[in-house]
Amino acid sequence: MQLARETLAIEADAIRAVYDRLATDHSIGRAVELVLACSGRVVVSGIGKSGHIARKIAATLASTGTPAMFVHPAEAAHGDLGMITPQDAFIAISYSGESTELMAILPIIKRMGTPLIAMTGKPSSSLAVMADVHLDVSVEKEACTINLAPTASTTVTLALGDALAVALLDARGFREEDFARSHPGGALGRRLLTHVRDVMRSGDAVPSVHADATLSQALLEITEKGMGMTAIVDQDHHPIGVFTDGDLRRMIEKVQDFTKVMIRDVMHADPRRVRAEQLAVDAVAIMEEHRINQMLVVDANDVLVGALHIHDLTRAKVI
Repeated sequence: MQLARETLAIEADAIRAVYDRLATDHSIGRAVELVLACSGRVVVSGIGKSGHIARKIAATLASTGTPAMFVHPAEAAHGDLGMITPQDAFIAISYSGESTELMAILPIIKRMGTPLIAMTGKPSSSLAVMADVHLDVSVEKEACTINLAPTASTTVTLALGDALAVALLDARGFREEDFARSHPGGALGRRLLTHVRDVMRSGDAVPSVHADATLSQALLEITEKGMGMTAIVDQDHHPIGVFTDGDLRRMIEKVQDFTKVMIRDVMHADPRRVRAEQLAVDAVAIMEEHRINQMLVVDANDVLVGALHIHDLTRAKVI
């Protein structure tokens, strides 16, 4: 337990040291400017543990609005350099700044004119000197007990990569909607990309009766459509009211003959509605605010085009 806590403390101190360094070291800002000036992608490369960190940084950049990919330096020396263009920006990660595999390809990358960002723990290393921008990820010591295994250094490199990605995200004006578009399979993607029209019931599945219908006719429509409610519409199919199962339960003791009751006399006027092009989460918010389970869906002319039940939203995993 003591070693585990010491490991976390060492890595936390290492990140704090980088944070303090950035108060006077403006290299992260120059790196952001360099990437923003590129019309291509960010190519991230490293070998060993640095390679694993490079993959994560590339993935984070790609998911936050900066097109990026990982290239293995050894594979690059055997043909994958063809993936890199002068319009790209190249991030090379090596704590020593002397990794043989990286140093073998960097002269070619420099000759191409591809901007080079280096992340090393040695500001005087060959890689740092060759770079257009050097990001210092040096640490006082590694967290392992023999001070050899990359631990604190890889944590700092990953954290600084996240800092670069977030700075770029903000500079590009990247927002929730953009994030959702690159994560359509996730919960956020479903919430921000699903519209009411995608989950609503439409056509003959929408329960509706005209204002001159009897309560009995409305109950038949509720039973047939299985939504626990029916819309009441005027002659132009504009919704003017709604009647639900709950309304029926509250009426049972008061009404003996449903055939003599007109639906317009017992409906709830001016029902809640949502537009088909709105996000499904907007419908969820209205339902939760007013504690209702169903909503009517209308078009731009307030014509009834659909109906939405809370279960439809649940099935679509919007909630």
